[in-house]
Amino acid sequence: MRIFVTGAPGFIGSALVPNLIRAGHQVLGLTRSEAGAEALRKAGADVKYGNIEDLDSLRDGAARTDGVIHLAFNHDFSQFQKNCDDDRKAIEAIGEVLLGSNRPFIVTSGTAIAANVDGKPSTEESPTASWNPRAVSEATVKELTARGVNTSVVRLAQIHDTRKQGLVPYVTAAAREKRVSAYIGNGGNRWPAAHVSDVARLYHLAFEKAEPGAIYHAVDEEGVTMKAVAEALGRGLKVPVISIKPEDADAHFGWLARFAAHDMPASSVITQQKLNWKPTGPGLIADLDRMDYTQA
Repeated sequence: MRIFVTGAPGFIGSALVPNLIRAGHQVLGLTRSEAGAEALRKAGADVKYGNIEDLDSLRDGAARTDGVIHLAFNHDFSQFQKNCDDDRKAIEAIGEVLLGSNRPFIVTSGTAIAANVDGKPSTEESPTASWNPRAVSEATVKELTARGVNTSVVRLAQIHDTRKQGLVPYVTAAAREKRVSAYIGNGGNRWPAAHVSDVARLYHLAFEKAEPGAIYHAVDEEGVTMKAVAEALGRGLKVPVISIKPEDADAHFGWLARFAAHDMPASSVITQQKLNWKPTGPGLIADLDRMDYTQA
């Protein structure tokens, strides 16, 4: 099949595109830059210039392919609400092209939007948490699915290798700037995680399964504590590890404070059963311990 991948030269896309090509698929990758185009061509993919705010580029890519995997998202979290609104528009634009075709459309969301009850890990069947602006992505998916678009969702945890780790680089930046690695309170709040190689394989399986309305959790570790993350960063940066009070979190973390205090464990039991997906990559702390901290 010929698959349109948005965010194709990005962190997950750069692992997914070769995975799809090795399996015999053709890839049309969306990129805004020459560097991205060069990386895609080197991987064996075709190039589509555009971005998620250029809706015509999205429509054209979807019209020329047998299905879409939508990875692209603006990760400037200082304008998170706008980014989520742009994501909704992108999903709507692609979905309109796919109406009536049964072509698979995989949309990306996050496990953070799934509500936790009594500290238990959220599941693929958990309701969405209304406080998270990215819930609009899944609401749009539900609307498209009800209209007959073959749409499903992959919810991302903290996706990592030794270069990137979801939101953790922002925690790292705060520790580097403040010269202390901090967690809030007892640091017991948890973030789920999965290695990027496992996540690329999950998207591949989800696309080939093409189950309308399905939600999948890209989760290996159900919950890594923020204290464990702070301790790993302290080791790597060679700075003290401290606990800070909730009222001091904004001063230390800035916009990240809400996430840094949030307990959001998540399970992937249903995903693993449905897709026969078994994560095998290293854990988050192992990758943090192997990271090169000399690179700012």
